[in-house]
Amino acid sequence: MAIRVGQPGLLTTVQDTGRFEEYAIGMPPSGAMDTFSYQVGNYLVGNEEGAAGLEITYFGPELEFTEDTVVAVTGAEMPPKINGEEAPAWEALAVEAGDVLSFDYLKSGARSYLAVAGGIDVPMFMHSRSTYTLIGLGGLEGRALQEGDELQVGKTEDRTGRVGMAVDKEQIPAYGRETELRVIIGLASYRLTEESMEEFLNTEWTVTTDADRVGYRYRGGEIKFIEREQPAGAGADQANVVDFGYPIGSIQVPGGVEPIVLMNDAVTGGGYATIGTVISADRDRLAQTRTNDKTRFRSVNLEEALEARKERRDRMARIEEALS
Repeated sequence: MAIRVGQPGLLTTVQDTGRFEEYAIGMPPSGAMDTFSYQVGNYLVGNEEGAAGLEITYFGPELEFTEDTVVAVTGAEMPPKINGEEAPAWEALAVEAGDVLSFDYLKSGARSYLAVAGGIDVPMFMHSRSTYTLIGLGGLEGRALQEGDELQVGKTEDRTGRVGMAVDKEQIPAYGRETELRVIIGLASYRLTEESMEEFLNTEWTVTTDADRVGYRYRGGEIKFIEREQPAGAGADQANVVDFGYPIGSIQVPGGVEPIVLMNDAVTGGGYATIGTVISADRDRLAQTRTNDKTRFRSVNLEEALEARKERRDRMARIEEALS
């Protein structure tokens, strides 16, 4: 079975859970930005965790199926259509050979996910099928989909019995234009003045046009660093340090303006001070924000972050059980 690409959409890439075991050699994980939506799509069509799907950003593709199968669309409110007729999201859908899946205009959120029974079958690269967009590795030839592409789908047993299975409405996220992100302050936060840390946490930041799989840049305030004689190798800018590892979700402030939250395709280390990290439980929500959305950062401690992660895992387990 294959999926033929009529129109590719703005940025449609093959993604799975990512390649986390290679961070030490400078390889970021890539993978689905909103792992909740991505994984729930796999639950709906009966795939194993980690099966590759499509991440669809802002504007959806037009896809033709060569055989009957079962699909699900989750994530951003970008209503799917089968042969021009609107179909429900967050539900397992039947498509037949020759059917065309397309998408209406984006209404909320930023990224939708398409899960297909059997998963998208592209070559593995370092134990993942995810596309690393920054340098062009993995996925389909290391790039976003293009018109005329043909995607192979993995073989699987008949999944038609899953058609109509849907996620409970109370479990479906709502994506507003204002978002609060919980942050663990640390790493090089000591480099900020006390007033600047307060400003960072009290400012309503605006997502700029520079918001993609590498990082999200914000405007709205200015961060001041404590003046010091810079150590050898740090450079003259007070925002610089002598190289740090960059966790996913870490926040750097080059030059003291426009904080950047580093995302799945970001480099794994460098010389900018990182003042905190968005907790893992909130990165799905971060990935669904878009240009001109408003964001506030709230400081939490490690215990709160771990509890939020547990709550998210428990929620996903309940959804998986309900759909099994």
